[in-house]
Amino acid sequence: MTSSDTREVDGTSTTADPREPLISLFRDLRTSALGLSGRDAQRRLLVYGTNELPKRSGRQWPGQLLKQVTHPLALVLVIAAVLAWFTGTPVLATAIVAVIVLNAGFAFVQELQAERAVEALAAYLPTHAHVMRDRQRVEVEARTLVPGDVLVISEGDRVCADARMIDGDLEVDLSTLTGESLPAARSADQVETAGSRLQARNLVFSGTACTEGEARAVVTATGAHTELGRIAALTQRSTRADSPLERQVKRVAWLIALVAAGAGVVFVPAGVAAGLGWTAAATFAIGLIVANVPEGLLPTITLALAVGVRDLARRGAVVKRLSAVETLGSTTVICTDKTGTLTENKMRVTKVWLPGGEIDLENGSDAAGSAELRVLTYTAAVCTSAELASQPLGPTTGDPTELALLEVARSLGVPLNPHDRDAGRRAVFHFDPHLRRMSTVDIEGDRTVAVHTKGAPETVLPCCSGIAGIDGGQRELTDADRSRLSGLIDEYAAQGLRMLAIARRRLDDDTVIGPAREAIENGLCLLGVVALFDPPRAQVADAIIQAHRAGIRIHVVTGDNGLTAAQIARRVGIGSVGAQIITGEQLDALSEPELDHLLSGDEEIIFARSSPEAKLRIADALRAQGQVVAMTGDGVNDAPALHRADIGVAMGRSGTDVAREAATMVLTDDDFGTIVVAVEAGRRVYDNIRKFILYIFTHAVPEVVPFLAFALSGGAIPLPLTVLQILAIDLGTDILPALALSREPAEPGLMDRPPRPRKEGIIRGALLLRAWAFLGVISAVLVMGGFLLVLYQAGWHPGDPTGVGAPLHHSYQQATTVAWLGIVACQIGTAFAARTEHASLRAIGVFSNPALLVGIAGAIVFALLLVYTPFLHPLLGTAALPADQLMLVTPFPCIVWGADELRRLWLRHRAHRRPTAP
Repeated sequence: MTSSDTREVDGTSTTADPREPLISLFRDLRTSALGLSGRDAQRRLLVYGTNELPKRSGRQWPGQLLKQVTHPLALVLVIAAVLAWFTGTPVLATAIVAVIVLNAGFAFVQELQAERAVEALAAYLPTHAHVMRDRQRVEVEARTLVPGDVLVISEGDRVCADARMIDGDLEVDLSTLTGESLPAARSADQVETAGSRLQARNLVFSGTACTEGEARAVVTATGAHTELGRIAALTQRSTRADSPLERQVKRVAWLIALVAAGAGVVFVPAGVAAGLGWTAAATFAIGLIVANVPEGLLPTITLALAVGVRDLARRGAVVKRLSAVETLGSTTVICTDKTGTLTENKMRVTKVWLPGGEIDLENGSDAAGSAELRVLTYTAAVCTSAELASQPLGPTTGDPTELALLEVARSLGVPLNPHDRDAGRRAVFHFDPHLRRMSTVDIEGDRTVAVHTKGAPETVLPCCSGIAGIDGGQRELTDADRSRLSGLIDEYAAQGLRMLAIARRRLDDDTVIGPAREAIENGLCLLGVVALFDPPRAQVADAIIQAHRAGIRIHVVTGDNGLTAAQIARRVGIGSVGAQIITGEQLDALSEPELDHLLSGDEEIIFARSSPEAKLRIADALRAQGQVVAMTGDGVNDAPALHRADIGVAMGRSGTDVAREAATMVLTDDDFGTIVVAVEAGRRVYDNIRKFILYIFTHAVPEVVPFLAFALSGGAIPLPLTVLQILAIDLGTDILPALALSREPAEPGLMDRPPRPRKEGIIRGALLLRAWAFLGVISAVLVMGGFLLVLYQAGWHPGDPTGVGAPLHHSYQQATTVAWLGIVACQIGTAFAARTEHASLRAIGVFSNPALLVGIAGAIVFALLLVYTPFLHPLLGTAALPADQLMLVTPFPCIVWGADELRRLWLRHRAHRRPTAP
């Protein structure tokens, strides 16, 4: 809100300054520290509107259309239109201009569809917030927040509205609004009424992220009235950067445009010198230019990427940038977390070690009701911030590990009311990824104050000076105890169990609870060790096998124990028996050259007890070696590594908002298998783009060769094609099959190939040779052969007149029609040939791409309409064909496709005979 924001709630005008005293703020917002009722929130939503930034007021479509008519391929067509106009053929000039406009409109519509496809992905990741409604903490959609709501903000949350803190302390990343790289401290105790609001230490703002702490805050502004909304209003327009693929294709488009224009300029005087008149030479140049321009190339690529993004979203992988689809296909290394990605993230406590012995909770134990176990489970449950559902099917909130601790406490008759737990809490030291432990200071039932700590055993044990006795007392923690616990930890870890050490100590009444964590987490009494099991996901092992076949290495980077991580990795197929385990301390001790050497081999490594900085360092080292890295993460501190990796992969369910913002791809199901699915989809999209580039480039040869034959013969061979006929091919019969090729299923063996090199271009020499020197030449020979055969059958000899009024004019029109239909028929053969690069058509099935069959059917219907519609004959220079001439072009598709099928058979045979490198 601005300082003069005036709103109406239930017909009453309210004005609220977020920096005024809380009592006055609550009065102005008609709320309290307990939040709103559900009904009140619904009423306010109607008054204030949804908590969303205003959408841009539509695309600036004139500018977008202008961009479509000024790209290089369109500019070459403009040159052709100008030539046509000055050579006295206004009908041709008009037709070319119409093609430019239609193609620009088509490209504009395709880009609009692609943009909408990406914008629609927001529905797959609804942003939620925790608020107090009807005196209970609930989760609601962030778009339904209204002024007066009380937000509950925790570490990792994205702040969804501007708010004034009621209680608690936070560290907040304000870089979205201020550009500051370091988090800023925010506290409800800091009251400021002067200066900039962004500097006020008791306010938090929409679009920022909480990096540490927990607090409650009352919402003061939503949507366009937030600070972020104010900035958004100043920056309504935003430009979309071209992807690497689009830049690469645009460079090729400039090359094609220069070659076409240059050829036209060079061949005009050459044609005149060969005996053509200036008009005929200009007509030849126009035909050469038009035949070389693949009008639908750029919009088709954009649409193919958008289709890939949409398909991935349906399969659980939300890709936030079109260009990322291209990068996915070249992934060479995946650095994956363990918990929730390889495993189900459904923790359950299976064993508890107490000083008096081990208790197996899975198989039952007589000691399951002991006082020592109840003390341990109570301590573990108090040191949490999660909440179990009050009803059997109700919602749960919090970390799965903490939920497992609360569940075991409940099952042993030690239930803990979240409200009572929070009411008795005097201080909390949240889980620290470096310290790997959490502590709380709480008032217990007898009004004593105690410290409760849980965390990784190797970080909790150094904080302990005592251990619980069998009789309920306490004794000194000896070196023998530490040695025995070390062996126990290794034993549990080898079974794939995750461990938490539980400790506590009482504080004297005069103990000052300050900010020094070290002073609180000192002199603790170890109560025992809890072992939890998180089973691997059922489908992960198959996904690992598929990734390995695709030449992708997988490293595990986890904050868990190394032996535990290695056991889970072995179960799913990562690494070998005795795989190398590198702890966080060992990694920190490695120099950069040593780390490079470690990662340069083919071995898969387990990085255990890793800090977020370790993930960033590993990603940098791999990328420096030329690897394409996909890095998973879910925490706040994972954001730098997710941003630095080629593909940052965040968890959609268990991940924090900060991680999701930094990532390129978000897994809505938190499943490692979805990463492999995304890699396969990325490879398929990349291959499909190459398929329709091959399809489009092939047709340039049979369209150019007739004009070359006309020019080089000095006009002795009449023009086999007219420019309007070429335009009818490029705009009428070419587009639908090209679009359909973008939906091709994956070619067999797609995931058995190694990843493509990072710098490999999508348009390579092999593709151009196949398009121009093989398929294009075959198509040109068939087209010219059909044209000349029809003329010879009519008695034509080189140099005979075929113009209007000549005896051979009708036969010439039939010959050009055969040539035109021949190109259309060769397109059909090329479309089937382009469907696979190595495999035979039988391997994927003729009917596996229904869209292609529909596109080909549409092209055939369009072609026959042009041939057998009389009033179009004068415009296109065509004529109706008798049955024998129509049958002449019927085998063309099979000849083109059959020749390429034989070529691929020869390539497969040669590859089979080639000796395999050791």
